This record gives sequence, C-alpha cells and structure tokens, in this order.
Amino acid sequence: MPRAVYILALGIFAMVTSEFVVAGLMPQMAEGLGASIPEIGYLITVFAVAMAVGGPVLTVALMRLRPKPALLLLFAVFLAGNLMAATAPTYGVMVTARVVTGVASQAFFGLAVSVSSSLTREEVRGRAIAVVMNGLMLGTLLGLPMATFIGGRAGWRAAFWAIAVLTVVAAAVTMALVPRLDRPGSSGTGTFREEVRVFRAPRLWLALLTSTLIIGATFSAFSYFNPILTEVSGFDEATVPALLIAYGAATVIGNHVVGRLADRRTIGVQVAGLALNALFLAGFALLAEAGAAAVALMIGIGLVGVTMNPAMATRVQRTGNAGPLVNTVHSSFITLGVIIGSSAGGALVGLFGLRAPLWLGAALAVLGLVSLLPRAARRGSVPVAVPTDGPGRESAGKRGHTVSGIASSMVSPVAGDDIHGPGRTAG
Repeated sequence: MPRAVYILALGIFAMVTSEFVVAGLMPQMAEGLGASIPEIGYLITVFAVAMAVGGPVLTVALMRLRPKPALLLLFAVFLAGNLMAATAPTYGVMVTARVVTGVASQAFFGLAVSVSSSLTREEVRGRAIAVVMNGLMLGTLLGLPMATFIGGRAGWRAAFWAIAVLTVVAAAVTMALVPRLDRPGSSGTGTFREEVRVFRAPRLWLALLTSTLIIGATFSAFSYFNPILTEVSGFDEATVPALLIAYGAATVIGNHVVGRLADRRTIGVQVAGLALNALFLAGFALLAEAGAAAVALMIGIGLVGVTMNPAMATRVQRTGNAGPLVNTVHSSFITLGVIIGSSAGGALVGLFGLRAPLWLGAALAVLGLVSLLPRAARRGSVPVAVPTDGPGRESAGKRGHTVSGIASSMVSPVAGDDIHGPGRTAG
C-alpha cells in the first residue's frame, strides 16, 4: 500500500476530530460563548449541513487544480476555519468557522478517496479506501477523547488550537510525501463534463441511497448511545467513555475486515452488514436493560455499521467513476444519513423514549436491504478486469485479461455494477 494513502488518513483524522470536538466540550463552549447547550449542539448540525451542501460546490471549484495543490489548499481553508474557531469572540463567528471547516472537510474527504484510488491497483482499491477511512474511525476512537481531554484541562479554545497544529503537521507531511498527480482531463478522463454525466445513471443514485440508509441506521443509534447506556442500561457516567472506546475499537476492526472484502464482495458485504446491523439494533432495543447484552450488541453495531464505508465507496466508484466529484457527492449522501439518523432519532426520543432511535436504526437498515435487492437479484459474477478504450467502452476481444495500468482498467463489480470509464481519475 503506498504510504501516501496513510498520509491521507492523517488528514481525515484531523478533520473528523474537528467535526466531533464540539460534542465533548458543550458546557465549556456554552459558557465561553454565552450560548445555551442546544445552541452549541446546533454547531454539529451546521458542520454537517455545510459538508453536505458546500463540499461538492468547493470540489467543482478545485477541479482545475492538480490533486496535490488542491489538497494543500483545502488544508489551508480548514486551518483558517479552526483558527477562527479557536479565537471566536461570539457565537456567530463560531457558526461561520464551522461552515468553513465543514465545507473544506467534505471536499477533502472526496478528494482523498479519489487520490487513494489513483495511487492503487484496481484489485486493492477497497483496501486503500479502508486505510483512508481509518482516519474516520480513529478520529472517533482517539481524536474526540484527545480533544475533550485537552479542552477539559486547558479550555475549549485549546482543543481547536491543537487541531490547528495537527492540521499543519498533516499538510506538511502531505506536501513532502504525496506524489504529484495529473489534474482531471489531462489524460482524457475525469473532466467536469464526464463527472457530471455519470449522475444521469439511476443505478448511481440507488447506490448513493443505500449509503445514506447504512449510515442513517448507524447514527440514529450512535447519537444516543450515551443516554441509552446510562438511563436504560444502567451504566454510570464514568463507565460510558470506556464503552465508547470499545465501540470505536470495533469500528477500526470492522473497517479493516470490510476493506479486505470490498473489492471482490462489494454487494455481498453490504447485504451481510445491513442484515447484521438490523439484528444488532433490534436486539439492542429489546435487551437494552441487560447491561452485558447491550454492550455486546453495541460493539456488534460498531463492527458492521460505519465500517461499510469501503464497500459503499467501491460500489459508488464502479457505478459512477473514481473522480473527486463523485466521491464528494457520495460523502454528502453519507452526511445526509448522519443528519437524518440523528435528527429523526431525537424527534422519536421525545415521543417514544430512548429505545426509539434503535428501532429507527433497525428500520433504516431493513430499507437499506430493500435498496440492494435490484443488485443482489442480478446474477453474481467474479471480478473481471475490463480494459477500456474510453468511458464506458470495452476494448474488443479483451474481456477477462488483467491490465495493471490504473488508467486503463476497471474491475467489474459483483452483482452487475456498471463500469463508467477508466479507473484512474486524478483529482
């Protein structure tokens, strides 16, 4: 695996830490900014909405740049947003800072996945995406506790300063070690027109819908783990952080396993993941009062929830392409799942109690399975390398021959996912 893939994971780690830092510092930030706890909570929503809406727009604006300068520019924008947050004198300035960091974060996610695909052979791209997504898992497992610890000891502003320092380190390593890649269109692939054209395919929208449902199912539960564990399962507040670390460790393990399987079992992994997640979520809802069972089921959710990211991204790339716009729009649909799951879960808590988000998650997982039926029903196929002579066209007489050049091959996905153009698309 190219070392640049691990470096991209470091950048995502910094951005995920910034995304979730507010959750661990709500009381301190409320006092420092003269805001209420709900108003501080809205900063998480603002970040997510900025990601979903602004990320693709910024990605389009950067498509004329080569990938490496684009990554560095996104680091600069993200750093500016965190410095604004660290020095914010008012709540309004903090909202602006969250918008800036959210937009930059989403564009970085999409570009990082695209670059990781450009740097690796087709048959290991799912594994590469899993490495990049480890930045997301480790941001939840280590980044949030780290930022919360720093903020609790040195003040909430110190947490944002620490993220700014981490951003500078990630940018410096990226500048030094990520190789130079061609900009979109320089090799005849990945132009803006080509990237937009793939969105005409209904199968791509179906793949995006599945991703939204997978993440929505998980986050409808994850957003309320703390109160469920304390008020329903009976754990004390001091124990919950350790339980959440165990959940985070499960996501790292699951992400690694899915990354190994995503290339050859793209649809099968998602079917298994959604089915297991539906069972774990429903089981958690039924057995939430039984402490040991609740923890085991929560860890199960960690193993098969957000860990579907490599399989989701692999399917989307094969149905659309591996370009930055497709990957960023996919990230926006993932973020939409976070928004739907957490907000709908919160609304149901007020009506039906703390088990309701778990039942909602199980229902969303079942809907995710339904969205996969058109794919799972198609005849299965083993991955086949298909050289192309241009977007969507196979070279005559070449089916079944392996081609190692990234720019000239695309592995046929399982369950009949489409092929649109060469696998390599520089960002």
